[in-house]
Amino acid sequence: MNDTFMKEKPIFSLVLTMSLPMVLSMLVNSLYNIVDSYFVARICEEAMTALSLVYPIQNLINAITIGFGIGINAAIAFYLGAQKKEQADRAAATGFFLNAVQSLVLMIGCMLVMPSFLGLYSKDPVVIDYALRYSHIVFAFAIMISFSLSFEKIFQAVGRMKVSMVSLMAGCIANIILDPLLIFGVGPFPAMGIEGAALATGIGQTVSVAVYLVIYVARPIPVKISRKNLCFEKEVLGRLYGVGIPATLNLAVPSLTISALNAILAGFSEVYVLVLGVYYKLQTFLYLTANGIVQGIRPLVGYNYGAGEEERVHGIYRTALSMAAVIMALGTVICLLVPGRIFGLFTENAATVQMGAEALRIISAGFLVSSISIISSGVLEGLGSGVPSLVISLLRYLILLVPAGFVLSRFLGAAGVWHGFWLTEWLTGLSAVLIYKREERKIFSVAK
Repeated sequence: MNDTFMKEKPIFSLVLTMSLPMVLSMLVNSLYNIVDSYFVARICEEAMTALSLVYPIQNLINAITIGFGIGINAAIAFYLGAQKKEQADRAAATGFFLNAVQSLVLMIGCMLVMPSFLGLYSKDPVVIDYALRYSHIVFAFAIMISFSLSFEKIFQAVGRMKVSMVSLMAGCIANIILDPLLIFGVGPFPAMGIEGAALATGIGQTVSVAVYLVIYVARPIPVKISRKNLCFEKEVLGRLYGVGIPATLNLAVPSLTISALNAILAGFSEVYVLVLGVYYKLQTFLYLTANGIVQGIRPLVGYNYGAGEEERVHGIYRTALSMAAVIMALGTVICLLVPGRIFGLFTENAATVQMGAEALRIISAGFLVSSISIISSGVLEGLGSGVPSLVISLLRYLILLVPAGFVLSRFLGAAGVWHGFWLTEWLTGLSAVLIYKREERKIFSVAK
């Protein structure tokens, strides 16, 4: 496939071709999240609560690594669209190196703060012990997360979506297979409990990196990751961090949100912390799938913007929004019809299942409208407008959700937090439309 297919192929088939591999891989990744939690829940409810408490910090590491990877992706796509091959090479090599260094710093920092962080949300020594045992192993693989996600964004930037799909699926499938073997001890494998779940996650990430390396060597891509391309030019760093920092904050905000909501819910019962943790695992099935569409269109938007194809950018936005809306509508129907059955996968406690089912029914009222925020934010990142994208996420995860959850919980108890989710999605969706339209006019008026 030639280098100009991103601006020549019909929009619908282009978006479908680029997004479908990532949607499939995100579905597998979502399945991993659910299966991983399912097996951990079989250990005991305290282990599942521990997983919920570790999740915000684990998500923070992923967010920073993915966020900077989005900066790499946007820079490479823009330079390729503008026919600046040398700059694209420099963005790939420099971005890969910086992401690795940042992940090592993150690993050390998160290991140091974990005991104090856990003490803020639980006094149960069993829960804290489980959380520390799990987190120390998971965090040790931070460098592998960096390698895997940097490769993913670089391959996506040049249109090699199927490689990302194969690599991600290989890692997730390895993780799913290893989970029961290492947690419970099957055949020659030792019974490691919650440490086994953490080790399975790390091995899965390593498998993904191995697949990327093999394909990178066997089937070279248009950009080169090499020492000679490593540079710290102001323009390249500006593009990497100009999108990377807002995208990182964009993805990291949910960690702060979950921690704040955990603090609110813990005031009612620690069981609600478990409910929130399970919800965030379940919602990945929808939001990671929608994120697959965003990953597919981001390089398309960046390339066509760089090539001056304004109308194609508009068409890509509309097509992606329609696809995301279909996914969210299906998720809403499922959560309304069988919420108890879904939540029952993670606990056998009837009272907890009832609490979880109520939460899913209430929160799902905001799924469909959230499509607007998700796609608008992703297209803005592709256009290099990281700050407006960040504003949308701040509204969705922090500025509106946490205060709404706190205020409503004073009147409705823990259910107030669940109502805060759908209310926030509707308000953010309206704001996202206004922000996107304003930014779009500004970007293309300057380009002209």
